[in-house]
Amino acid sequence: MSRSEAIIDRLHALHPKLIDLSLERLQRLLAALDHPERKLPPVVHVAGTNGKGSTCAFLRAIAEASGQRVHVYTSPHLVSFHERFRLAGTLVTEDALTEALEEIEAVNAGQPITVFEVTTAVGLLLFSRVPADLLVLEVGLGGRFDATNVVDRPAACAIASISMDHMDFLGHSLAGIAGEKAGILKRGVPGATGRQQPEALAVLQQEADKVGAPLLCRDRDWSVEWSESGLRYTDSLGTLHLPRPALPGPHQADNAGIAIAALRAWNPHWLTEATIAAGLSTASWPARLQQLHGALAALLPDGWELWLDGGHNAGAGQALAAHLPDWADRPRHLVIGMKQGKESAKFLQPLLPLAEGLWAVAEPGQHLAMPVDDIIAASDGTARPGPHVADALQAIATAGGPPGRVLICGSLYLAGEVLKADGTSVV
Repeated sequence: MSRSEAIIDRLHALHPKLIDLSLERLQRLLAALDHPERKLPPVVHVAGTNGKGSTCAFLRAIAEASGQRVHVYTSPHLVSFHERFRLAGTLVTEDALTEALEEIEAVNAGQPITVFEVTTAVGLLLFSRVPADLLVLEVGLGGRFDATNVVDRPAACAIASISMDHMDFLGHSLAGIAGEKAGILKRGVPGATGRQQPEALAVLQQEADKVGAPLLCRDRDWSVEWSESGLRYTDSLGTLHLPRPALPGPHQADNAGIAIAALRAWNPHWLTEATIAAGLSTASWPARLQQLHGALAALLPDGWELWLDGGHNAGAGQALAAHLPDWADRPRHLVIGMKQGKESAKFLQPLLPLAEGLWAVAEPGQHLAMPVDDIIAASDGTARPGPHVADALQAIATAGGPPGRVLICGSLYLAGEVLKADGTSVV
């Protein structure tokens, strides 16, 4: 166990709940740290149910293509805790992370606080001390009472697709969840959002009007469409002709558009059509329709492809279902592993008709893995037990048939275990 992991383990004991949405504990700690949240570079704050990670990836890639130094804060991590903190383009080192954790642990002095609140304090402390031109700040859960919402004056906000997820914390209606996501909007700060269900969009607009935040909505204030060369983006500043995003899937047009709309509304001096194009072409985000080429991929016969996606809720299932027709030239096999408490049937429903084979898995190291039998039940009995990813891949390989594509999906925690087993690094 590393020094940073040992500190994180100790911090887990400071609060009885893993998730307890509130700002007071973190605000108290930040005050004791002399308010690092007030000493940050310009911040783009990103919320949403699905797509916020990809939106962050586009924001980072566009800014870095412009020569900017970019901090990024994301969660959860897939393989290493260090992935959550990118300092001016580079993942935090073990020494820097440990020093920040030790400082915060000492200042906090054993007072109740959640690990995510400590994690956010670590990020804000590091980001305040390392020079950069932009901080891309991803919400952990919800928005209004998420720890990242201690930043009270971002340069811009972005809200990706909203759907039903984390209902125990955010409410059991789409309107209620949208209201929590809208909590990141601030007076006078532009906010960009993509295509939303009408119920969610109405709440976003209502909340934006209430706080005095200009809300830029797709198909009203800006548009993005697929073109022969890639994407065509249009807003009040004009039309951009852009290449196809490096992140695959039809849903990535929306995420790319949100990132562009947020940046153009903020209007940084370095933003140009050329830098936007370069960013879209180079953006990367692990476990978002990522093709694997390592040890797990080697279990499949020559000519087969292995893909990975961390999507895990109903909205993600619909997004993957919209992409799978593009793979209709080959047999499609799904390997599904999910987290306990997720609505597995709603995730699986749009995918079932599109898969020639379906396998249910639960990896030994997967956090709160849903039992294989529960996934099979959610598939109406059509899934076969892996019970592990390697078992499912070997069974697919043994069955023979023409070269196909295998998509492993259903959980970011599963995705982390798959990346480890495949030997694929996250940088």
